[in-house]
Amino acid sequence: MHEFSLRRRAVSGTTPRLQEWGIDSEYGVLHDVLIGPVDHFSWKSGNASARRAERLGMSFEHKVAAAQHQEMLDAYRHAGVTTHLIPADNSLPYQIYGRDSSVMTPWGPIITQMYSPWRRGEWVPILNKYAELNIPIFDVITAGTLEGGDFMVLEPGVILCGYSGERTSPQGFMQMKSWIEQEGWEVKGYQFDPFFLHIDVMVAMLAEKLAAVCVDAVEPELVQWFMKRNIEIIDIPFPQVLELGVNVVALGNDRVMLPKANTGLAAKCRAHGLEVIDPDISMISPGGGGVHCMCQPLKRAPSR
Repeated sequence: MHEFSLRRRAVSGTTPRLQEWGIDSEYGVLHDVLIGPVDHFSWKSGNASARRAERLGMSFEHKVAAAQHQEMLDAYRHAGVTTHLIPADNSLPYQIYGRDSSVMTPWGPIITQMYSPWRRGEWVPILNKYAELNIPIFDVITAGTLEGGDFMVLEPGVILCGYSGERTSPQGFMQMKSWIEQEGWEVKGYQFDPFFLHIDVMVAMLAEKLAAVCVDAVEPELVQWFMKRNIEIIDIPFPQVLELGVNVVALGNDRVMLPKANTGLAAKCRAHGLEVIDPDISMISPGGGGVHCMCQPLKRAPSR
């Protein structure tokens, strides 16, 4: 059992992997997941999705969002995943997107730095939760911004991290990159326009060597990089990006969780032999995040 600490990272790059926690891919069987609370959630107009909802005349109903949040939790439990809720803080309306305030690695979580002013306090409850679970921190981003929606443990030995200069800045990205490369892993950086919020709006791993990618939204160089890694791509139409249709969670054992509204990707996943679990999050996603945004995996089975 590891003792809780604020930095267990070895400067020499010889940090031992956690035994009880940690992930080495986006698709290993998910055992434990951290979920953001819905208690104080409301839409904020600081991103393109929320502004689009306002233009379309949509209105937010917290009771509906809370019921959908519970449906998602029930879906995880039915799939055999243990859920851990981040403590709610009434000053933090976007805590529900629990992906962003930390990222899990094989060596422990990294506490990130948030871009939006109404999210900068999220490091406090997330740190308290890791202390409660006795999960020691790998390190804390201090050089710039880095948000979990831009960070993917793509497959063993490889991190994919997007940076737009806002949600994740070049400085935050480079600090994280130096830590991960010191441990002997590859870090693939991908720069994109801030319109897309995070890279997980455009890219998602569904299973081993299978990804969903909006080819029209990313540069050809990224598509070629996936192909060189022998990762098959399911192409997602650009209009689905606007509805966070690529924002999915691989549960392992050929199962994926995705929004109920995303019938197009669901059909393609089933055609590839995947089981689809599809909670309705239609009152949550207009705020700017889908099922992937609401979770941070804490423990996955090691990948082959």
